[in-house]
Amino acid sequence: MTLIAERAVTITDGLDYLRDLMTTYARRTPVASVAVLGNAPLAPSDDRAQAIDDADLVIRVNSFVLDEPGEPRVQGSRADVVIWNRITRPTRFTFDRYRERLYLLAEPMRFHGRPEAWPMSWPPDLGFVPLPNAEVLPRIGDELDIPWRAEKLAPTTGFTAAWLAVNLFPGADIRLAGFSFIDNPGQTEWTYQGGGTSPVAPEHRIEAEARVMNDWLKEERVSLWR
Repeated sequence: MTLIAERAVTITDGLDYLRDLMTTYARRTPVASVAVLGNAPLAPSDDRAQAIDDADLVIRVNSFVLDEPGEPRVQGSRADVVIWNRITRPTRFTFDRYRERLYLLAEPMRFHGRPEAWPMSWPPDLGFVPLPNAEVLPRIGDELDIPWRAEKLAPTTGFTAAWLAVNLFPGADIRLAGFSFIDNPGQTEWTYQGGGTSPVAPEHRIEAEARVMNDWLKEERVSLWR
């Protein structure tokens, strides 16, 4: 009798197509480095901006901003992949040059029955790919160790972007910046690099997200650029 060993299920099973799609928009392949930017305020830093712009793939989220010529360098000037949600407050950068980027729509609350909305701020011909809730949310929930479905919880868009980078590119150098909850997991309000504030939504559990991200930072390949 020939025994066939069962293939081990990995955390990224079923998401290979998403990695391949993101790789299509990378500056270089194979992807050996990925920068993931949250939107917390950052002070000027040439070293940080250079590390971000030098990455093979740059992922930004929601109300992001970019460095501009003649201004102090802060968070780099590239955006290859944008992960955003339906209630994003767009900046003038969010949909600028949108035909050159990959837009991935994070809509975890749709999984909990929130109705679909089409904000007027979206370009009428915006092409985007929804993140697959059935594939992504259970895996993130398991890693956060929270009853995400029973309590109708949702990961932040920033954590979702970082989770995808860490797990879809397991051999890559991951460069994180703009994640305020890593140092302040008890915060109740977001402050944005582009200006303004908003409350942390009740469906988020940023304490759990901070715990997981700090665990990632123990890996040599994952770094936080404060």
